[in-house]
Amino acid sequence: MDLQKQPEPRTSVAELRASDADRDRITDILRDALAEGRLTAEEHAERVEGVLATKTVGELDAFIRDLPAAHAPKAATYTPVSAVPNRPTPGAIPIDPDDRLVAVFSASVRKGRWRAGRRIHAYAIFGSVEIDLSEALFEHRQVMIRAISIFGSVEIRVPENVSLRGSGGGVLGDFAVDTLDSGEADAPVVYVEGLAVLGSVEAKPKRGKAIADLIDRVTDRVARKVDNHLRKHLDH
Repeated sequence: MDLQKQPEPRTSVAELRASDADRDRITDILRDALAEGRLTAEEHAERVEGVLATKTVGELDAFIRDLPAAHAPKAATYTPVSAVPNRPTPGAIPIDPDDRLVAVFSASVRKGRWRAGRRIHAYAIFGSVEIDLSEALFEHRQVMIRAISIFGSVEIRVPENVSLRGSGGGVLGDFAVDTLDSGEADAPVVYVEGLAVLGSVEAKPKRGKAIADLIDRVTDRVARKVDNHLRKHLDH
């Protein structure tokens, strides 16, 4: 009996991650509902708090389901935020590397608290190179890592809250880069390009590791939003 592989179910709009613009749209509707007397001050504050903690688009709709604005015709359908481009912005990355790691019949490691430059070159020839960015300081929005492995290995680890893109290949070798999307507009993007000849190049997130200052920026942004919503509430 022949079994046909069933296509993977598509993610519905309700399951998509909510953006700041989505949350702002819902809080604006709640503010108008408060001004119209449809919500009490306590109900408004409770719903706004819930909106700021919401993760998906479907969960956001629950906060306005009993309001007229939720049933009004929509001017346009929801469009997800465009993905991080697969190549860095032209001119953003210098030609010459800021840092170079070379391992010839040896090992080269860069990890811990260090400053990541815009371009890093890694060469492993009968050796191994390890680049661990999980605790690195990101001073630039885009970081390019060029990795060449010949009878060797280049291993790259990044924090979970950055974006990761790869472009390369293997000749009797393995070039593997896990695509990663941060979800934060100001998160760094790490681009990995290169070649593995009878060797390996691997880049993926390091579980449990995140850029602390990026988390702080997100927390500050949420705090500012809460403060702005409270100010709007007091103004009314």
